[in-house]
Amino acid sequence: MTSAKRIADQPNWLARGVQDHRRALRDALRRLRGHPLGTLLTAFVIGVTLALPAALNAVVRSFSTVGYSWEGAYQASLFLKPSVDEAHGEQLAADIGHRPGVVKSRYISRDQALAEFKAYSNYGAALDLLQDNPLPAVIVVTPDRHLSRDDANALLATLAKLPEVDEARLDQKWLDRLYAILDFVQQVVAVIAGLLALSVVVVIANTIRLDIESRREEILVLKQVGATNAFIRRPLVYVGIGYGVLGSLVAMLLVFGGLKLVTSPALALLGIQAGAGGAIVPSLRDVGLMMAVGVLLGWLTSVLTVARELRHIEPR
Repeated sequence: MTSAKRIADQPNWLARGVQDHRRALRDALRRLRGHPLGTLLTAFVIGVTLALPAALNAVVRSFSTVGYSWEGAYQASLFLKPSVDEAHGEQLAADIGHRPGVVKSRYISRDQALAEFKAYSNYGAALDLLQDNPLPAVIVVTPDRHLSRDDANALLATLAKLPEVDEARLDQKWLDRLYAILDFVQQVVAVIAGLLALSVVVVIANTIRLDIESRREEILVLKQVGATNAFIRRPLVYVGIGYGVLGSLVAMLLVFGGLKLVTSPALALLGIQAGAGGAIVPSLRDVGLMMAVGVLLGWLTSVLTVARELRHIEPR
């Protein structure tokens, strides 16, 4: 009989819970609208602290992706063995060009290599004294710029092991240094994000604490008439969540607006035409993470702050 009664009372219990949360949400929205200037300032501070690491992460990721888009930035020169004739070399270059992850491959014959070397060096007269052409035939391979660095290295290492290849050189030393710098910057961004998350916690905690302090008398009256801490805490927690949501929206506007302003100068710095490299924009994952972090920090900070403050407000 007791179990049947408990099951029968469950819909009423759920309905009361939903009603309590609706009431708390309306109260929280009323409090946020009641002080529009303070709410906007708090949301702006939170937005700035959330936007900075998100924008830096988007810039670093764009630098990483756009590194492969530079013409000649990441190529492999496959020097062929002397026994490989021109027809075989051209066929090999065509086969390599159809491999997954390869954008293009170009065969350079020994005569073409000699002509280019004479044109771009100061040793043309000295080379004319040689009876034989000392330069080997070369296949220049350009990987897909959307490949990750590890996948591109694996592809080029595989090509270097082809039986027709005598030696392979990967023109990537400066690009590796760029990625080493980017890895360091990503670690710095992670540290900055942690410190700024702490600042968000401080801002929300201080705002909630001031709100509680301004309503101390109201809270005392509520406790005297039998209100529980959970009843009093619920609207204040929704206020903290509201600050997190508003701060995340402000951060999103700042990130998209700020990156739109710096895209053209950044692409000019990278030496890329505006239409070729695209725009520096945060990914959907970054946007979702930014929203989730803002809401989570608002909820967690408000829960801990309200619980601590309510312990010190008791009717005498």
